[in-house]
Amino acid sequence: MAKAPAPAVPTGTVPGTETVCSTGTTPDPDAGLRRLAADTFGLPRLRAGQLAGMRALVAGGDVLAVMPTGYGKSAIYQVAALQLHRNSPRRGPAVVVSPLIALQEDQLDGLVETLGGQAAVAINSGHSDAENNAAWEAAENGDAVFVFLAPEQLAKTETVKRLAALDIPLLVVDEAHCVSSWGHDFRPDYLRLGEVREHLGNPPVVGLTATASPPVRDEIQQRLRMKDPVVLVHGFDRPNIRLEVVRHHKDKDKRRAVTRQVAELKGPGLLYAATRKDTEAYAAELTALGLRAEAYHAGRKQGERDRVHQQFLDDELDVVVATTAFGMGIDKPNVRFVIHADIPDSLDSYYQEIGRSGRDGQPAAAVLHYRSEDLGLRKFFGTHAPDEESLLAVLQALRAAGGPVKQKALAEQTGFSPRRLTGLLNQLQETRAVRTGKRGVRLDAGAKLPAVVGRAVEHAEARQRVDRSRIEMMRGYAETRACRRQFLLGYFGEDLPEPCGNCDTCTDGSAYAEDYDDAAAAAAGGDPFPLQASVVHKEWGPGLVMRHEEDTITVLFEREGYKTLSRKALADGKILTLAS
Repeated sequence: MAKAPAPAVPTGTVPGTETVCSTGTTPDPDAGLRRLAADTFGLPRLRAGQLAGMRALVAGGDVLAVMPTGYGKSAIYQVAALQLHRNSPRRGPAVVVSPLIALQEDQLDGLVETLGGQAAVAINSGHSDAENNAAWEAAENGDAVFVFLAPEQLAKTETVKRLAALDIPLLVVDEAHCVSSWGHDFRPDYLRLGEVREHLGNPPVVGLTATASPPVRDEIQQRLRMKDPVVLVHGFDRPNIRLEVVRHHKDKDKRRAVTRQVAELKGPGLLYAATRKDTEAYAAELTALGLRAEAYHAGRKQGERDRVHQQFLDDELDVVVATTAFGMGIDKPNVRFVIHADIPDSLDSYYQEIGRSGRDGQPAAAVLHYRSEDLGLRKFFGTHAPDEESLLAVLQALRAAGGPVKQKALAEQTGFSPRRLTGLLNQLQETRAVRTGKRGVRLDAGAKLPAVVGRAVEHAEARQRVDRSRIEMMRGYAETRACRRQFLLGYFGEDLPEPCGNCDTCTDGSAYAEDYDDAAAAAAGGDPFPLQASVVHKEWGPGLVMRHEEDTITVLFEREGYKTLSRKALADGKILTLAS
């Protein structure tokens, strides 16, 4: 498992920024990028990691940027792509893959305003045929520097062929965590992007995401077929967001407390609930109390969801009550609170959702209302038993084909929907007996089908164990008496040496208890298993040390997920050892 890199600050800069002006007489090799960022994009000071990402892409390298929304991930590819275009104006446009049309349009509008003309175009189902044809023309005649597409567009062979003829200089994958089946917002359409990259001639690729724990980062790199990427992890600490957890015993008490708190807080804000029914119920209660509230979930018509989305952006709503269907790509700076009426499925989801508040740097609140009984619901949602019969049916169809077969033809032969088939193939590719290439999907000639199914089931069960462990880490966050921000950042592989002072456990003093101070001191140095150390467990195999607390350490194991281990039990050095 790859070790998450520590945030790097470029030499000679103030931490958190990279100045445009160089000092001394030594020529600045990045002067062109700095000037382009300042003069064209209005970025006179670059944040930590932005310049390193731009530099790597222009040099032909791959980049994974893990940074919160509002930090400036988009600037990395925008500056790099424009520099590449100016260096070779006859090359094609940078291809930007984005899962939401609304998100595409926001970025498109900004680039057109900055660069003018047809410098950025989008090809998607939200545009008319005439608009899409005009976009293709701009891409093919060299006017477009950027072309935005949804991942489902790249599932079309003709689209990929047309792009491949354009000498694409850069592939950008926004919301890159969607490519990871370990991620909290997995999208099967993203799985083909590694293959698409190959068809485009393997241009440099940059993956952008606002949240990715170490296993998700590893899978993004694997799925996008990155080679020695520059991994940039910056800006996870959002100290202006106050973190709180409110414990409840009875569901009716929790519901009353949630409604009361949202009604008392000054918005605009977001209230997340686990079910569509609950979003409707909370929205109705809040409306009755005089708030401008709307429910948002995947069961509503697209037009209704678009209306709620726009009203929220225009400050015409006090609160949106939503399932996790709402939020990706929301860039609204003045969200003052994010309340969770139910516990999320992971800290990955939770971090991204609370990160939608306080983007203007002003104080914001993130409050989780928690009943331990609610964990059962999340465990139910997280249970996806592997379907051995369906896996075997796909394998039999592949064997009958006698060679590579296109996924569309395979779907017709098996009767599975494209999305269902993608999920099954994903499980089978984990076994390495099934592979996807330019000519299609193929099965290794000597593969024994029952054994392949067995390995696929084993992988799926390991993934389930990881998912369950992430729910347990969510429980750990809700029930800890240590600093919540230290817990949250530790999950993402970042160390916060001192309690934050802006969470409920810091306010009530429990975060400063002597035991936690001792644990923090052990984490800082001299510990046999320091933070981010690679370790090996005699039963669970390789892992990464993620957290110290009191007399325990938390280790993320590749096949078992997060495990909390007693220091006392590890004292003899036989159960857990440092990796060689």
